[in-house]
Amino acid sequence: VQLVESGGGLVQAGGSLSVSCAASDGTLSTYAVGWFHQAPEKEREFVAAISRVGDGTYYADSVKGRFTISRDDDVNTVTLRMNSLYPEDTAVYYCAARRPGYGRYIYSRIKDYTYWGQGTQVTVSS
Repeated sequence: VQLVESGGGLVQAGGSLSVSCAASDGTLSTYAVGWFHQAPEKEREFVAAISRVGDGTYYADSVKGRFTISRDDDVNTVTLRMNSLYPEDTAVYYCAARRPGYGRYIYSRIKDYTYWGQGTQVTVSS
C-alpha cells in the first residue's frame, strides 16, 4: 500500500497545524497507524500512534497534551492535530502503517511498521 501525507506547512510558534495520512488503495482502515518525525541531522522519532480499531492511542512524552491522533475510516484518513507548536517540532512528519496482530495493538517503534509515506514538512517559526 502507498501512504500519502498531506497538510504540512509553515506555522508560527504557538500555532496549530494538522497533517493527514491516506492509503492509495483506500484500505487504511485495516492498518494500525503511527506518526514519526525527523528533524535535520537527527534520527527519526516516534510521535503518536493509533490502533486499527481506533480505540487506543499513544503519544511521545514531548507531544502529550499538545497533539491528537485520530482516524476516520469512512474517508480513509488518519490525522495528527498539532497544537501549541514549538520551533523544536520542526521536522518532516512521516505516516507509517502495518497490519496489526490484534485490532487494539498500538505500535511505537520504527521497526514495527511495514509501510511508510514520503513525509510532509512541518516548519514552526519562532
